[in-house]
Amino acid sequence: MIERRHDIVSPLAAIGAVLCAASIGLAAYAAHGVSDPKAQASLQSACLYAFGHGIALTALAPRARQALAQWALRLLLVGTLLFSGSIALHVLAGIVSGVAPAGGVAMILAWLLWAVSALRR
Repeated sequence: MIERRHDIVSPLAAIGAVLCAASIGLAAYAAHGVSDPKAQASLQSACLYAFGHGIALTALAPRARQALAQWALRLLLVGTLLFSGSIALHVLAGIVSGVAPAGGVAMILAWLLWAVSALRR
């Protein structure tokens, strides 16, 4: 069980760190390379969620001992990518995917799963 847990922990923590780095770069682009205030605000919002959840993945992955906690973090990653990615694609490429709400719901469910997992410890 420990080896299997370790297999998911390191990638989730690393992906969280990469998500943070990408969000910082994207926030800098939003601040200096996007002139439309509405687009800039949308992109900054996407960056905020990506950064916050990237930190959460990096910090919580080593504590994800239970399968439920690991699934919560996987869902958190998927939700963040759907939410922030959808907004970023819309602003940067004009692609309207409509998956941001699903990403938001996934993030909410992920946090609730994490809470249940925490209560089971």
